[in-house]
Amino acid sequence: MKITDIYSSYRLVLISLLSAIFIVYPNIAFLPWELSFMDDSKHGCHLLFFFIRYFFFVVLIWLLLIYNLKKKKDLPFMERFLKTLLITVPAYLLFVLILYLYNKSIHGFGSILLFQFFVVHIVSTFAGHVFMMYNVQRKKEQEIEQLKVENLKSRYDALTNQINPHFFFNSLNGVTALIRKKDDEKTLAYVNKMSDVFRYILQSDKKGLVTLEEELEFVHAFRYMMEVRFANKLSFDIQVDTKGKELRIPVLSLLPLIDNVVIHNTIDSQHKMEVSIRLNECSELVVSNPIHPKLSPSDTNGTGIKNLENRFSLLMNKQIRIENDGEIFNVYLPLK
Repeated sequence: MKITDIYSSYRLVLISLLSAIFIVYPNIAFLPWELSFMDDSKHGCHLLFFFIRYFFFVVLIWLLLIYNLKKKKDLPFMERFLKTLLITVPAYLLFVLILYLYNKSIHGFGSILLFQFFVVHIVSTFAGHVFMMYNVQRKKEQEIEQLKVENLKSRYDALTNQINPHFFFNSLNGVTALIRKKDDEKTLAYVNKMSDVFRYILQSDKKGLVTLEEELEFVHAFRYMMEVRFANKLSFDIQVDTKGKELRIPVLSLLPLIDNVVIHNTIDSQHKMEVSIRLNECSELVVSNPIHPKLSPSDTNGTGIKNLENRFSLLMNKQIRIENDGEIFNVYLPLK
């Protein structure tokens, strides 16, 4: 038996004990008055029967709760009412028989006793019905939450998958350029770094949030590829302390921002580019770069930034901030 089942059983026993006190309260109230009219020799028997009455109701309530809450959880109300009645009526008749056999002169076969059994019947029936409605509602809520989780995961997977083709295309361009230059050493180093980057990207579908340290390790591999590709005309200034590296960020948050720098800016000998990555006093990761706009606007629909905004909204329930004063482009990424 599970611990939760044991706990539930103990709780039902406790509820039965307390409910029975409520049911026999009229008998408790009349007990001193009844004893005052009896011979002292009969007090013991009368008290004994009082406790028999009490424990009879304890057992009856417990059985009806077990029947309604565990055995018949999904019955319609009227069917539950009638089936519970099939237990309550025989229990009433059994108690009347016990009462009659105990002492034929004892009154109380009528209104009070009927009312007590009626209350037990109604309360047990409603308890089962309310519990059933609660379970149905809870099941619906769990199904809704599960659908939300599955939907979020599907959306997140779709957003993450948008990154890979874009990056793969740019990386192959870099390899092609190095091959044309016939620089075998740099080509080999570039391919090794590219394999590290691809390994991180391929594993990203199993991750939601990663430490900033993990993300920056990816950036260090990626920066080499970018610096080789642009012949050291693109550099990075990363300033994040050890404590800050423990903060968490959605996986692959920096890739679209670095990619965005390359797509929208002219990077050459006259327009060298330095990408700054730092933590501010608000524990935000700030990614900054000077703006050197291309002569012809890039053919892009802004998928990278939109993708990033959606992933932060899904995984952190936070929004990124973007500032553009015409000279410096700043993106503020909230951390967790």
